[in-house]
Amino acid sequence: MGRGRVELKRIENKINRQVTFSKRRNGLLKKAYELSVLCDAEVGLIIFSSRGKLYEFGSAGMSKTLERYQRCCYTPQDANIADRETQGWYQEVSKLKAKYESLQRSQRHLLGEDLGPLSVKELQQLEKQLEMALCQARQRKTQIMIEQMEELRKKERHLGDINKQLKNKLEAEGAGSFRNIQSSWESESHVVANNSFSLHPSQSAVMDCEPTLQIGYPQFVPSEAAIPRTVAGESNFIQGWVL
Repeated sequence: MGRGRVELKRIENKINRQVTFSKRRNGLLKKAYELSVLCDAEVGLIIFSSRGKLYEFGSAGMSKTLERYQRCCYTPQDANIADRETQGWYQEVSKLKAKYESLQRSQRHLLGEDLGPLSVKELQQLEKQLEMALCQARQRKTQIMIEQMEELRKKERHLGDINKQLKNKLEAEGAGSFRNIQSSWESESHVVANNSFSLHPSQSAVMDCEPTLQIGYPQFVPSEAAIPRTVAGESNFIQGWVL
């Protein structure tokens, strides 16, 4: 009894699908190998699994087979299009090369080199070009100098403002310190004045009496104990001034 016909559709069971893939993959690789050996054919087989794994077979090497495939699929129409594109690129390269040589020649002329082959008209045009370039260079130089001067003026004003602020701050701090020193001096002088003019009560009593003027020796009145006793009641003490 033969096998029933298998319906070609995606196998829903994951395990059955993986088993079927492994069996048919191995069979396909085997058939490709047999075909290349039996028929002397160049066979290339590439298989990607559902998980992205690569399986390949190349009887003469996969790279060589792919290059041969590309050469065979390259039609004459495409070859004509490629030839036209290549010619267009060659023409573009030739134009760019000629333009490059012309720019080099103009640069040498501007530098004062290779001026012999030029005519009078060409030399006049070159002179005009140099004058225009010099005028533009001077204008650009003047503009840059003006911009630099303006920037320096801004910096000067900024530094002047900073200097003024520092000066005001320094003056304020100096005035405060001067007032502190002055107040300390006044307190010290007040203390010194109080100490110098505070007198003892006895000294104040002496200073309150009226001043007297005395001329000569003061009147000295000795006590009785201090009077020396002499014979016959005579005394050697002389009172008053001896003129």
